Amino acid sequence: MTSAVDAEDLAKHYRMGEGVVRALDGVSLTVARGEFLGLLGTSGSGKSTFLNLVAGLDRPTSGALAVFGRSLAEMSSEELSAHRRKNVGMIFQSFNLMTTMTALENVALAMIFAGVPRTERERRARDLLDRVGLGGRHAHRPSELSGGEQQRVSMARALANNPAVLLADEPTGNLDSKTAHGILALLHELNTQEERTVILVTHDASLASKYAHRAVTLLDGKVVAEARS
Repeated sequence: MTSAVDAEDLAKHYRMGEGVVRALDGVSLTVARGEFLGLLGTSGSGKSTFLNLVAGLDRPTSGALAVFGRSLAEMSSEELSAHRRKNVGMIFQSFNLMTTMTALENVALAMIFAGVPRTERERRARDLLDRVGLGGRHAHRPSELSGGEQQRVSMARALANNPAVLLADEPTGNLDSKTAHGILALLHELNTQEERTVILVTHDASLASKYAHRAVTLLDGKVVAEARS
């Protein structure tokens, strides 16, 4: 069976003045379909860079990267856009919601570029908000929601186009401990019940050990440890 993500000797370097920052420096990593992977490391270790490459938001300096058997390096800009719409859903630490829109409108917005008709967008957005426990909050704007509720809207938005891979970049970083566990439990449920592949970036090893099948630790752009839960 084709794995969800295959990275081989993956590198991403940035030039800073006369120097070079090696954000990723030869990472080889396979993520199985349906796996919940925790990606650990301190700030600057390369975790978010890896997610951005998998999402097709950036291109590697060298190495190979494939999602569901297809090389991202061989994709055109248009194909990478389609990859982001169809294959991956992203959840961010800062929620990234449109402040002037309701929860329903934020989730529906993600489906516009996929060409989903308006009535279907609204129906699916309602269903997804119900799915993440926000059945009574459809008409609320982000300022009227708690941090945990905003992150649930963000998760519903990430699910809008039914992606097979969820990329969660420090999704609990702005949340208290109890709320954080609620969000991670929901991610775990999406993984186990719907067999979505989840890659969770976190600096919290205890969260990764509780919810992920496997934890991989990055340091200075390299894989330095791996452990199964």
